[in-house]
Amino acid sequence: MIRFRLKELIADKEFKENRRITIDEIATSTGINRSTISKIANHRGYNATTDVLAKLCKYFSVPLNELAELVDTDSVNENL
Repeated sequence: MIRFRLKELIADKEFKENRRITIDEIATSTGINRSTISKIANHRGYNATTDVLAKLCKYFSVPLNELAELVDTDSVNENL
């Protein structure tokens, strides 16, 4: 399963810029629908398009591997 690190990236950007970053701001800056950003942040296993991923990587100035990571679902299920 792919795990998105969107919440962590928002927190990092807020800390670096010493201000609050909203989903609405990200949506306006990237052209991504607000509900899509919310789903990426909050819904486990959300299937985002490559266009959306590219826009988020550009907004946060990070490579794809800092936005998303592959998680071994077997080890996650063992820990539950």
